[in-house]
Amino acid sequence: SSGINAEYGWVEKLRQFNENKSRDGAPKETTEERKMFEEYYLDWGGGRKRDPSYSAIPCFYTPLPPEQDLILQKLREESRAAFLTRKSAALLENEELQKLLDLLEDNLSPPVEDRMINFEDYLKVKECVSPKCKDYFSAITFSKLYKKDPHGRIAIVEFFHYVMRKVWLQQSRIGLSLYDISGLGYLREADLENYILEMIPTLPQLDGLEKKFLQFLRLHGCRKFFFFLDPLRTGKIKIQDILCCSFLDELLELREEGLPRDRQDSNWFSAAAHSPPSSWIES
Repeated sequence: SSGINAEYGWVEKLRQFNENKSRDGAPKETTEERKMFEEYYLDWGGGRKRDPSYSAIPCFYTPLPPEQDLILQKLREESRAAFLTRKSAALLENEELQKLLDLLEDNLSPPVEDRMINFEDYLKVKECVSPKCKDYFSAITFSKLYKKDPHGRIAIVEFFHYVMRKVWLQQSRIGLSLYDISGLGYLREADLENYILEMIPTLPQLDGLEKKFLQFLRLHGCRKFFFFLDPLRTGKIKIQDILCCSFLDELLELREEGLPRDRQDSNWFSAAAHSPPSSWIES
């Protein structure tokens, strides 16, 4: 009888197991499991109505179009070119900078011999400049340049240099962005090489040099940027990092035709910095 009971015992267990299974073969959910699922589902936001503000929040990320979609790629290139053109048109021209300097000179605050201007005259000049120049006349800019003058003034030379520096940075940013193929604010090694290669003809200090040296400047100049600005060896550099470092200043310094000899010697990108000293040649 014990053998019969053992045989029918597993049969009964199998029948109970099959009864507890759903039609698709998965075990039936218990009341406790279902309750826990609903609790976590509601806590994590499931089944609830979304806040109305989500319909007004703009999209923060748009993926790049696939390479095989030529139409979207071309549309993106044209839109970036139009954007950079608008940014370039908003930059101050040389005539506008000269007019700004003349207005600052005409509105000096007493004592005039210090060539400084207080905040009231600063706002008067703001009303006279072009719309493109008004953005530089902010209270924050004035406070940054203020150096505890007893008359509450700032030096017009420092303010003018600040405006010129901002214009230069914007020009350089636009120029570098033209070589940013992806449009994500980075330059690859090939992009930076093309930038340096196309800049070489605009550098008077490199006129008359052999092509071998120009090839050296293009390759090793690019390596210099990547050695210092890409320590993790990602193969790309932020345009913002290029603007913040002094290497770009040295490269663009070669545009000056009357660059003194000592500054040429200290400029890594110049031919004088890579030529042997005269004492070596004489010996």
